Amino acid sequence: MKKVLVTGGSRGIGKAITEKFLEHGYEVTAPTRLELDLLDSESIEKYVQAHKEDGFDIIVNNAGINLPRLLVDVKGEKPEYELNEDSFGKMFAVNVKGVFLCAQAVARELVKQGHGVILNMSSESGKEGSQGQSAYSATKGAVDSFTRSWAKELGKYNVRVVACAPGIMEATGLRTTAYNEALAYTRGVKPEDLSTDYSKVIPIGRDGKLDEVGSLVAYLVSDQASYITGTTVNISGGKSRG
Repeated sequence: MKKVLVTGGSRGIGKAITEKFLEHGYEVTAPTRLELDLLDSESIEKYVQAHKEDGFDIIVNNAGINLPRLLVDVKGEKPEYELNEDSFGKMFAVNVKGVFLCAQAVARELVKQGHGVILNMSSESGKEGSQGQSAYSATKGAVDSFTRSWAKELGKYNVRVVACAPGIMEATGLRTTAYNEALAYTRGVKPEDLSTDYSKVIPIGRDGKLDEVGSLVAYLVSDQASYITGTTVNISGGKSRG
């Protein structure tokens, strides 16, 4: 039975991924933020070492944060929605530093084992950019670069590194009122006017299902995908470039 570590695995896309792994008979560990501090290398190292006897075959770096912010608040009405060092730092800390620290700690063990998979959760915004989400998009671009580079470094040790980039997905229940207000302001609309009609912007005519992301992730880490490494696979209904 393969053992998987999923960060951010209790909610949203992470929960769907965890459930899909369980359906496929994987043994899944999805630590809470209290159990695993993604920004503390010592916390991560202790967690990985505590599971060293059984080990991990796969890590899914799913935990992330998105704070909609404009580069310049031209209207000057909501300065809190203009990108600053604090919001920039938070996104890069979780989405980039956290991915690096977790991948590094687990990769050390995968190399010793002589096999394993690192799967990084990216986003279509990492390739396409997104209005009001420049810093978030940049963090996902960094994740894509990690994926390509680490695959080149770890391939000789039979460790694959792949990424999955979801596009517009069905509601996860994680969007807060504060998030919607920030996103709406960066898009120049009212929160109640945020579009939910995707038929004109997504070729397939609908938003994605969390279960579909879970299925793609399960495939990418499986032996059926053993020749896939160093690439980011889009799941966006044709909306973004592959």
